[in-house]
Amino acid sequence: SDIAFAMDLFAGVGDLTKRKMFGGMCLYCGGTVFALQASDGRLYLKTRTPQALFGKLTDQFHNMPYYALPENVLDDPNEAVALANKALVALT
Repeated sequence: SDIAFAMDLFAGVGDLTKRKMFGGMCLYCGGTVFALQASDGRLYLKTRTPQALFGKLTDQFHNMPYYALPENVLDDPNEAVALANKALVALT
């Protein structure tokens, strides 16, 4: 159910695929990894500038460039997709 939630939340990103990784799942758009769902179900976006992306610092996933989505974004697919698109622009 966590995987289905993440896929639905980010459905508007575009060419979305998934792959198991890090004990969880990575989400890709057009072959670029942009998000991680940890084994506990928590969602992270890949970015080197979490404050610029989220407007605040959030929890980091194991010293990797993945930062937790703020709780309020989990209830707002439009905001989640907007943040994912910003992250993707910075990654490509």
